[in-house]
Amino acid sequence: MSWLLGSLVVLGFALTCGFAWYERSHPSARVLALIATLAALAALGRVAFAPLPQIKPTTDIVLLTGYVLGGAPGFAVGAVAAVASNVFFGQGPWTPWQMGAWGVVGLMGAGLGRVWGPDLGRMRLAAGCAAAALVYGSIMNFSLWATFSGDHTFEKLVFFASTSLPFDVAHAIGNVLFCVAFGPVLVAALRRYRTRFEVTWAPAPAVAAAALAAVVLAGALTAAPDARAAVPRASVDYLLKAQNADGGFPGVPGQRSTGLHTGWAGLGLAAAGRNPADVSRGRSNVLDYVSSHAGELDDLGGLERTVLLFAAAGRPAQIGSRDLVAELAGKRRADGSFAGRVNTTAFAVLALRAAGRSPGDRSVKTAGRWIARQANSDGGFNFAGRGGPSGVDDTGAALQGLVAAGRAKTATVSRAASFLVRRQNPDGGFPLTPGAASNAQSTAWAVQGLLAAGRDPDTVRRNGSRDPLAYLSSLVGSDGAVRYSRLSRQTPVWVTAQALTALARKPFPLAAAPRRRRRAARPATGTPAKPPPSASTAPIVRAAPAPKPRAAPKRVAARRPAVRATWAPQRAAARLAAYRTGLALSLVARLAS
Repeated sequence: MSWLLGSLVVLGFALTCGFAWYERSHPSARVLALIATLAALAALGRVAFAPLPQIKPTTDIVLLTGYVLGGAPGFAVGAVAAVASNVFFGQGPWTPWQMGAWGVVGLMGAGLGRVWGPDLGRMRLAAGCAAAALVYGSIMNFSLWATFSGDHTFEKLVFFASTSLPFDVAHAIGNVLFCVAFGPVLVAALRRYRTRFEVTWAPAPAVAAAALAAVVLAGALTAAPDARAAVPRASVDYLLKAQNADGGFPGVPGQRSTGLHTGWAGLGLAAAGRNPADVSRGRSNVLDYVSSHAGELDDLGGLERTVLLFAAAGRPAQIGSRDLVAELAGKRRADGSFAGRVNTTAFAVLALRAAGRSPGDRSVKTAGRWIARQANSDGGFNFAGRGGPSGVDDTGAALQGLVAAGRAKTATVSRAASFLVRRQNPDGGFPLTPGAASNAQSTAWAVQGLLAAGRDPDTVRRNGSRDPLAYLSSLVGSDGAVRYSRLSRQTPVWVTAQALTALARKPFPLAAAPRRRRRAARPATGTPAKPPPSASTAPIVRAAPAPKPRAAPKRVAARRPAVRATWAPQRAAARLAAYRTGLALSLVARLAS
């Protein structure tokens, strides 16, 4: 075997291992986009400074990428930048060598971060960039010797190194200048991105954990805590401030209201203990907005969501002459499904149960049977039915629908819950599809599905990760909004609302939230205040208040267990208090360690 062939084989093997290493890290689509952007920036920097031999920021960008993001991303950025920039400079036998050389520079950056820590400072980073230039030059000198020297003598290797030395020195000087100019800024920007898609336990979050432990300890003192104690108050306030003057909610504060975001915001606030009928801006509340836009309720999902919303407010699902429950039931197909999809069928079950239908109701029963038949071999569900790739969101929705349809004790539910547990990511959250990055909404769906199946989300810690509720709490910003993920803050109103439902530990359907105005009524008027409807009466009927009034001081005891009492009678208040005490102790132990 010749030197040229042998060196190319070794080089090809090294490049294959490097890319395989990166692929095994299962980067999310957003991380891939970041890596692609950095690679494009590195390639563009090489092309832009083409008139100046060896004076290019490419090596700096690659090294700093590895320094902040790690070895695999650094290697990928370096290798891709070489291929991309050679579209301009020309491809040849030097391309794989440049790919490998810049890949090594990315690994050097990761080594700097691991050995010397994350705070090298401007001048030390500049020194590292200079060293990277010399390493890159040495590899390229060897490539010239292996490819073009012919007899491959040591003297010719020295010749190539000596004649290339001025160019290597110029490369190092250029790297120092570029690093001094923009190195710390690029490091800070990349570090901000990293903190959004990667979670590490640091001293600062311990303060938040301590506050969370205090909240849990306070909640453990009562047998039936207020739902609002389980969710961040700042997140509730964020949603309330986002409400528009028409009573509706936008996807982003300041935008126009939509039925989709209004429905989810109302459900999230209801889970946090705020009745949608009391959530108002001026003279218009959430139900006013929905009623005034009833003409837009022309799709199945909107109909189901609206029925759930009215039930959470303790109101019959009627708008004018429209009986929304009857409309929904009339959309059931002969096979028992609603629109032939798992998610719409599951939410049809949840809406019908919220409206008072029992598990034995024909529409509920046949829909539950249809959902069960759509389970994949791995236990998960796909929205389009059996055979499609299982997803976390669809499985979480299917679990809630199956349990609401009276199938809580079936093997299908157990296998679906196990599917969710197996798909938990190392950061404690859940992805939209297995292998993707975690996000708040998929994590919320998973938590609600696990709760419906009787699983305690605080015990779901795959391979030592933290629990999904802790992951959700870590996404709460200073303004109370919940981020979609580490890299995205899309539709913060919608995301925050869904996260609140999970943080309140409430699967669908929700019990009717208590009315604030009714609690404010004074007994001195001679008429006792009307209590909120009780969801402890089976089935889940919330259209009318309970017939027997109760004194105001007892309202808290009737609030929390409503959904649990209907869906899982065996979970009594004593067990809930014991479980919360255990959670508090575990958090305190974590802080102490």
